[in-house]
Amino acid sequence: QVQLVESGGGLVQAGDSLRLSCAASGRTFSGCGMGWFRQAPGKEREFVAAITWNGDRTTYADSVKGRSTISRDNAKNTLYLQMNNLKPEDTAVYYCAATRNSGLYRMSRSYDYWGQGTKVTVSP
Repeated sequence: QVQLVESGGGLVQAGDSLRLSCAASGRTFSGCGMGWFRQAPGKEREFVAAITWNGDRTTYADSVKGRSTISRDNAKNTLYLQMNNLKPEDTAVYYCAATRNSGLYRMSRSYDYWGQGTKVTVSP
């Protein structure tokens, strides 16, 4: 089992930056591929970014590419998502997820563990 707890969300203005964190405990975090997803009101959960177990590869949704950076610190069992130049359409609950596999995955069904989410609201 892996327990995931997100933090760092909040209310910001368009153009601001936020760094989301996801603290992991339980099963060896360093062996897990990790991802960020988000769900806006009335919409389905969508992929945001993913990273391999050792951070050597990353992938991003087109909607955040160039504005966001996913990273991890395996010594601290923590996953991050740095988001810059935030837009109102980034408003959503952001979830981190872990897979028992070590690779890079964009599909939510590939992930085995999920956090409870942290809310990000971007005002115009």
